[in-house]
Amino acid sequence: MPKYLIITEKPSARKNFEKALGGITGHLTNCDYELTNLRGHVMTLKEPQEQVSAALKEKYESWQLKDLPWNLKDLSWKRTYLKSWNPRSKKMESTKSLVDDLKKKAATADALVIATDTDPSGEGDLLAWEAIDAIKWTGPVFRASFADESPKSLLKALNNLKFIEGKEQHGAYQKGLARNKWDFASMQLTRAATTLTRGQGYSLVSRQGRLKSAMLLKIYQQLEAIKNYVKVPYFEYRFKDENGNVFARKAPEKGEKVPFRYATKEALTAAESFQESSAVQQLSLTDKKTVPPKLLDLASLSAILSKEGFKAKEILATYQKLYEAQIVSYPRTEDKTITPEQFQDMLPLVDQIASLVGADQTLLTHRQPRPTHVKDQGAHGANRPGTKVPKDLDSLSSFGDSAKRIYEVLAKNFLAMFAEDYHYKQIKGALHDYPEFITTLNQPSSLGWKAVYQDQDNEEEDQDSKGLGTMGHLFIHEGQNSKPTAPSWKWLKTFLEKNNIGTGATRTSTYGELSSGKNAYIIDKKGKIDLTKDGQAVAIMAQGTWLADPRTTKRVFEIFDQVGRFEISADQAMNSIVLTVNHDIPVMTENAKKLKDSLGAPKETKKQAKSPIKEKVTGIWRGKEVSFSSKFSGHKFTEQEIEDLLDGQRIAFKARSKKGKSFEVAGRLEIQTYKTSKFVGFKPEFNPR
Repeated sequence: MPKYLIITEKPSARKNFEKALGGITGHLTNCDYELTNLRGHVMTLKEPQEQVSAALKEKYESWQLKDLPWNLKDLSWKRTYLKSWNPRSKKMESTKSLVDDLKKKAATADALVIATDTDPSGEGDLLAWEAIDAIKWTGPVFRASFADESPKSLLKALNNLKFIEGKEQHGAYQKGLARNKWDFASMQLTRAATTLTRGQGYSLVSRQGRLKSAMLLKIYQQLEAIKNYVKVPYFEYRFKDENGNVFARKAPEKGEKVPFRYATKEALTAAESFQESSAVQQLSLTDKKTVPPKLLDLASLSAILSKEGFKAKEILATYQKLYEAQIVSYPRTEDKTITPEQFQDMLPLVDQIASLVGADQTLLTHRQPRPTHVKDQGAHGANRPGTKVPKDLDSLSSFGDSAKRIYEVLAKNFLAMFAEDYHYKQIKGALHDYPEFITTLNQPSSLGWKAVYQDQDNEEEDQDSKGLGTMGHLFIHEGQNSKPTAPSWKWLKTFLEKNNIGTGATRTSTYGELSSGKNAYIIDKKGKIDLTKDGQAVAIMAQGTWLADPRTTKRVFEIFDQVGRFEISADQAMNSIVLTVNHDIPVMTENAKKLKDSLGAPKETKKQAKSPIKEKVTGIWRGKEVSFSSKFSGHKFTEQEIEDLLDGQRIAFKARSKKGKSFEVAGRLEIQTYKTSKFVGFKPEFNPR
């Protein structure tokens, strides 16, 4: 029998395959198999200066405007091994050893099986092919596509392998490649924005990106709208009955002048008059209902839990751990519904899940698939509980602080579709003498799913009113023009959903990145958000750019989908980033001139006053991203020296003193202190032994 090497995305996935198959090696229906795993991406695109000819290295290493934009035809798009800090071994480790191990195992295989996550973005296929290319494999390749990592799904996937003629014919890979190249090329705008921002005296890295820029700009615009808001009061007549129901005239469409509203009480009383009271009459009584809310995505779940103080980054990390343990479903899904098969898989677990989260099982009487929630389409299915139900909620604490609440909210949202519809009576009333004054109230008659789950995305308010009163009494209502909504994670999430920017998981991960760490751009206080000064600077630089325009992201995702359907090539897709860069750099140049007016003059240090900003090198050192000077005493570090320094190694070279004398020097990167500030830089050994 032929032997297949099954390549999973990470060790936890390999373990789930091992459980499903009964061992790390064994037999399937048509082949023998061996399991192995990657660790996410094992290869990455080389730095731009390492992808061009020697004559162009300096240009592509530069962050200066004179060296932008790039000619993407200059780039070789070559990849290299990833290096990262291993906290266990306390060493910088390369993925080369993992790739070498994969090559060794592949040498005894007749075919490879890509069993990485089937991401809607093509990410899983991209990282698999990166590894396959790295080992120079030329044999057959198959794809195993699975909805989740339950044994049933994995066995089904492995018994329905799809042969891939080559990566050129693999749509998911081509889609992922196009996105990968597009985002890599967009770093030009981070370089341009950073150079322009620093040129104005603000020392920060102005990270720009499709999702980042759109998010930060939207928050900034909302904060500016609030800052510039001017209250404009108005006065109008309304009536109120003895049960508290308010009767008002219907205002015209937004933006049109409301003829019965006046700037002062005096103007109102001079223009209109009504009798003090009027009898109330019922216009209609209608039975209405609503179906359970849609299933949550990760951004919606994160927005709900942010009000309880849980950070987006922590929620995403915890959810991933819960998924790997099969306690919740696949995180990075774009599906809004589940398939009939997924519904049937979960149906026997409904009562067990309900008991776990304290939902009344007697309310879960709708055990048939709802067409609003169950459809014959999709792959992973919407976010929901997994097939492994924990013994109790407290046992989830080992996965993270938010694990218990993640499961509770997710489970109740899922269980809501097994409850009956919410029924209410909608009563419309008017005044007998002034029928243009109307009121509408909703009276619950059967809570249905609302007794199981409270939908925080639904703005509809339930009213426990006494019904219509008998008499309406005149009063003067004082209102004002609408004040812009204070930005929150829920508000931002709604904007991103409306404009179809990112998936629930990418929104959450990007928000977590922007709101975490000492260089955060967003301040998150229980879901309410503000911008740091750096965040404001980045947002100002993004104003008017195509990169931050939601329409660009929508169009770019359409282009990536076209690549996946082979309607255009990955290289043709790059034309959109070329146009974006060419448009945005001049716009950013003008935006930079507005920084001081908006942010105030930057704090000038003596160091800034004496010398220009030094060119920096950025990389991963001891598990963290650091930036350090690319030169020491007249010597510019070579690419190999930079690599060695980031690896923690000692290097030696010839330097030149201020008097022009040549001397030998050795040293390594160290954390150092200048006055009271700590920095990472090359530390020479003046008395090396």
